[in-house]
Amino acid sequence: MSRAPEFVPLSDEALRAVAGANSRHAALIEDAFGVLLETPGGGVSLSGDAKSRGAAKKAVQAIAARADHGLEIGEADVRVAIGQARSGAPSASPGAGNALPIGRRGQVAPKTPTQARYLEALNRNELVFGLGPAGTGKTFLAVAHGAGMLLRGAVDRLIVSRPAVEAGERLGFLPGDMNEKVDPYMAPVWEALTDILGAEQLRRRREKGEIEVAPIAFLRGRTLSHAFVIVDEAQNASRAQMKMVLTRLGEGARMAVTGDPTQIDLPNPRDSGLAHAVGLLEGVEGIGIIRFNSEDVVRHPLVERIVRAYDADAARVGRTV
Repeated sequence: MSRAPEFVPLSDEALRAVAGANSRHAALIEDAFGVLLETPGGGVSLSGDAKSRGAAKKAVQAIAARADHGLEIGEADVRVAIGQARSGAPSASPGAGNALPIGRRGQVAPKTPTQARYLEALNRNELVFGLGPAGTGKTFLAVAHGAGMLLRGAVDRLIVSRPAVEAGERLGFLPGDMNEKVDPYMAPVWEALTDILGAEQLRRRREKGEIEVAPIAFLRGRTLSHAFVIVDEAQNASRAQMKMVLTRLGEGARMAVTGDPTQIDLPNPRDSGLAHAVGLLEGVEGIGIIRFNSEDVVRHPLVERIVRAYDADAARVGRTV
């Protein structure tokens, strides 16, 4: 096989993204595919055997496409591009997140094909279930989608709910009003909203009641109209709670339900309403169900390896989730 270098032309922005700060991204690509990546100007030069060059070229082109769409490129994006090039999986379309807001770190956009399908489902359906392990972006993208709808005026309110870690929602032992009691459980959601809206706009919208947080129990008896509702950590909602919250949807409302069926904290895992609801509602018109897996983990690379190890253990003992 020919080992002659192959030149891949890139824009200046794409070239900076592929190289990365202190050539960190280039080093990741070189280590992943066993190639030499050089930046002579106007693009990159890839040296190695034909198969390795071909895989590295796919990763480079995926990174470049995102950069040319104005998306910020971090190490997580490079790892995702490397993983997709290795597996032969298609890259997420860089323009798939065009309806999402621009956060403090740039335009929010899907990083993997599953994330792109998730956003398409959120656009198309009134109710979407996002199932999968931590680090796959299912909550962040739901928050970004809901924030985008709020900013566009497509909904009047963004409501975020989740069960407390204790399934009985014994919040009375915590100090403060309802927001102060619930906030410790909602840290990931507030971090996402702060990243997308900024702290000041988030504060103003909370004060005006446009962004609301409530434990699932506080939604009982309400009709949620013209709102985007996110039910996070839904694997810890009981079957009764899940039925109650799903039937809160009113006129002009949409809902995203996110959770990891393998991380149930209820005393009796069989009482989890998430898997039960998905089993009942799969195939129902207007409902989308997206399943993430370890390949969609976009956090630290160790998280993906941890998820794979637990998945392998579950398979060995014959558990299904």
